[in-house]
Amino acid sequence: MAVEVILPRVDMDMAAGKLSRWFKEEGAEVKQGEALFEIETDKAAMEVDAPASGVLRGVSAKPGDELPVGTVIGWIAAADEAFDPAAARKSAPADAAPAPAPQAEASASAAAPARTAEPAAPGEGVRATPAARRKAREAGIDVATIRGTGPHGRIQTEDVEAAVAAAAVAEARPASPEKAPVAAALAIPEIAAPDVAKFGPVETQPLSRIQRISGPRMHASWVDIPHVTHCDEADVTDLDAFRRTLDAAAKADQTAPYRVSLLPLLMKATVAALKAHPSFNAVLSPGGDALILRRYWNIGVAVDTADGLVVAVVKDADKKGVLEIARELGALSAKARAGKLTPSDMQGAGFTISSLGGVGGTSFTPIVNAPEVAILGVARAKMTPAWDGEAFQPRLMLPLCLSYDHRANDGATAARFARLLAETLGDMRRALL
Repeated sequence: MAVEVILPRVDMDMAAGKLSRWFKEEGAEVKQGEALFEIETDKAAMEVDAPASGVLRGVSAKPGDELPVGTVIGWIAAADEAFDPAAARKSAPADAAPAPAPQAEASASAAAPARTAEPAAPGEGVRATPAARRKAREAGIDVATIRGTGPHGRIQTEDVEAAVAAAAVAEARPASPEKAPVAAALAIPEIAAPDVAKFGPVETQPLSRIQRISGPRMHASWVDIPHVTHCDEADVTDLDAFRRTLDAAAKADQTAPYRVSLLPLLMKATVAALKAHPSFNAVLSPGGDALILRRYWNIGVAVDTADGLVVAVVKDADKKGVLEIARELGALSAKARAGKLTPSDMQGAGFTISSLGGVGGTSFTPIVNAPEVAILGVARAKMTPAWDGEAFQPRLMLPLCLSYDHRANDGATAARFARLLAETLGDMRRALL
């Protein structure tokens, strides 16, 4: 019997995706697990594996088509199987409606009438790593409601962490009828769009896919989180001299040349500051009455691409050296600019760094990326005369802008965090303490 080839859900908020290319032509033999086609999500391009072995038949989508999640775009049939694409299309319910999101599936199952059969155990038949199952049990989440990003949809620990964080954000929003009037009263009125064309020529420029998805999220973060930004500066004169020696050696690497920017060193110093102030590497509990402190240090880094900013995540930054982080950052940045970041590459961050050092500026106020509780903005370092007690000396000063959720941290804590970070950048030996 022919197996349906379906446009899958590869992002928790994904409702549709664009088919960018087929790796196999109709009539070609395919093997289960090999790359069959590629789709573009809001922030990445993903290769989708063949669900079975056989011959690709009845292809109904072409590169460039944007389709709802769950759409049947072809079939894989046995080589000797009599296959009628028209009949198969009529019997394919997935073409009529997209596959529901995991949350919708949970709601539908809760509203469905009771069955006489004994219900299956939670998570039964779901592909998940043992560590992911354990973490889901500890968090009180049914593993069957989580979307996996591992091979063949296998659920990994970072998928559970993303579900926990999403649940925390959802719980923080008004959900009951009693709270709804308060939310409505606090809603910001929409600004009416004026008819600007009556004043002169105009041109409409569509937002990129990244801008369309990240814009509402940033707006929600800005509205939901009481933002405060604390500014400081770090003397990185000696650190930059050390970086230049590392960069020269990295560029001269005979096997795989790479670059060492200030960012990997900044990430190591940030990890040291986060360990000393774990409330900045945390998430608010669903009830908003506690902080869930992360005991892992995954650092998100904003990457500038042609379509907008995306955040790539360096996992376990505390366990990696500066050179290893530099290589990983180079690889992640290349994937981001090519639109090849996977969901796993963009999930699991506990703290984000947004660096505008390569562009310019003296300071800025970055928006916290919920459910995180803080983000560090870094502007361009500037050579400044500094008084050493006897004379002015040229020193390279790096502006630091720490935006944070005032519910999780107050101004004094933020000032201490920023000062420790600045002192660590001034003397990286502090990162060893």
